[in-house]
Parts: sequence; structure tokens; C-alpha cells
Amino acid sequence: MGSRITFFEVEILDWKTKQQLCFLEKVEPQTTISDIRLMFHKLYPQWYPARQSIRLEPKGKSLRDEESLQLLPVGTTATFYFKDLGPQIGWTMVFLIEYTGPLFIYFVFYFRMPFIYGLDDRFTSSRHPVVNLACICHSFHYIKRLIETIFVHRFSHGTMPLRSIVKNCFYYWGFAAWLAYYINHPLYTPPSYGQKQVNFALIMCLTCEAGNFSIHIALSNLRKDSKRSKTSKIPYPTKNPFTWLFYFVSCPNYTYELGTWIGFTIMTQCVPVGLFTLLCFIQLTVWAKDKHYTYLREFKDYPSLRMSIIPFLL
Repeated sequence: MGSRITFFEVEILDWKTKQQLCFLEKVEPQTTISDIRLMFHKLYPQWYPARQSIRLEPKGKSLRDEESLQLLPVGTTATFYFKDLGPQIGWTMVFLIEYTGPLFIYFVFYFRMPFIYGLDDRFTSSRHPVVNLACICHSFHYIKRLIETIFVHRFSHGTMPLRSIVKNCFYYWGFAAWLAYYINHPLYTPPSYGQKQVNFALIMCLTCEAGNFSIHIALSNLRKDSKRSKTSKIPYPTKNPFTWLFYFVSCPNYTYELGTWIGFTIMTQCVPVGLFTLLCFIQLTVWAKDKHYTYLREFKDYPSLRMSIIPFLL
């Protein structure tokens, strides 16, 4: 005679009012949170799975989709709390919106629309060559990001709250307008050290763009292999020299991204670009440290030489 299966009863309450929203009977022990989301969605079609936060405590953390009932600290009658996360948008669409804005906003300033700079006679002078080059580099950066979003990056089924994209767009679009205003201003002053400074910055930008793209390709291939084998893997350098930065940092894509903006700052010698680069450094460092500590938790044999974003320092 086979062993008897113990079924669960699942009660879902509103996280704020504690009102019971549903009661599920005869739920199998291997049922995952993802399965419970789907069951809940059938009862409340307006709350699709991506909008749902299912948690053990009213103000606790959301449970992961793959967690199963039998492994959670609950009895055979499990009580969960539901919070509506609001309208969600997929990551691909998030990045397409975030990156398309700066691309077109920059052109508005590059073409010196009369409603921005006016029609003063002093403003009819031709652009300095570095202004044209800066436009090419800025456009290339965001076109590359759009191409990577569509063809390279492999996103999970995760989403972002619709309200958060407004904040992100304000950051990307707002800074794009601020940078472009000063770089394309008719009274813009070119770099102090002339063409040598511009050439050095251009080489730095192109090198870091190539490095960033190479790392994204390597990570995309790694996710493809991990999905096939159903196990997470440590990213290692490949035959591509740009990936050798993996010997020293956990997130070389962020290192190269930072290098690109440092190069753009040197090229334009513009204070707003420098401030944007500083904010990028702070945000990229936060993301890199978080990813680095995740690797350390997941892999006991993780390379000890690696730092988060800057070799040997940070």
C-alpha cells in the first residue's frame, strides 16, 4: 500500500485588512507559489500573477515562485497574505522605453531647435567637431543598448511596476536632456587639450563599448547553458580578450559601462556629464556588490580574487 498523501489547505488574506480572499482545499504538498498565484488568478482575473505578492507575513518579503508548500514553515493549513503590486510591465518593454527616450531627446538639442536656444546671431555658428562626435557616441551607446535588449539579453518572466518606469524614465530622459543641452549649446567650449584629449576619450569609449557588448554576449550564452542544464553557473573568461576582466571582477559589464561614461566625460569636458557619470558609478557599484554577494552565497568555490566592479579595489 502506497504512503498516504497529506494535502494542504491554503488560506489567502488581504495583507492590509486581513480579510479572507480565498480558501483552497486539497492542495498537494509539492504545489509551488507559482501554482498558487495561478489558482488565485482564476478566482480574481484582475490580479494576474505578476501583480501578486504572496508572503508569509503581512509586511514580509514576497515568496519566490519556485518555493513549494512542503518546504515552507507552515502547517497543513497555510496562511498567506496577498498584496497587489499594481500594473506591471515586462523587462524588455521597460528597457526599450528607457533607452529610446535618450536617443531621440539628444537629437532635439543636437539640431538646435529654435525653441531651445533661440535665434540669437551668436548661435548660428557651426558645431565644433567634438559636438558631432559626441552625438555619434551617445547615439551609438543607446542604439547598442536597444539591439542588446531585443537580440542579446535573456530576461526572466519578471516585471517592473508601471509606476517605477516613470521614475526610471525621468532619470534617463532627464539626464539625456541636461547633457545634450550643454554639449550642443552654441557657446559650448571644446576640451582643453584639443584633439589629443578627444582621440584618447574616443578610444576609451569604443573599447569599453566593445567590452560591454562582449560581456553581455558571454552572460547570454551562460544563461542559455544554465537553462539547458537547469543549474546556475559561475561566469568565466572565454577566448574573447574583453571577457578576461572576469578574472578580476564579478560584473565586468558594469566596469565597461562606467568606463564608457568616463570616456564620454573626458571627450566632452562637460560638468553635467561628469555628474551623471558619478551617479552611474554609485548605482552600478550597488548593483555589482549585490550580484557579487549573490555569487558568494551560491557558489562555495567562487574565485576569491574577484572584486565587485573595480579590480583589486571595490
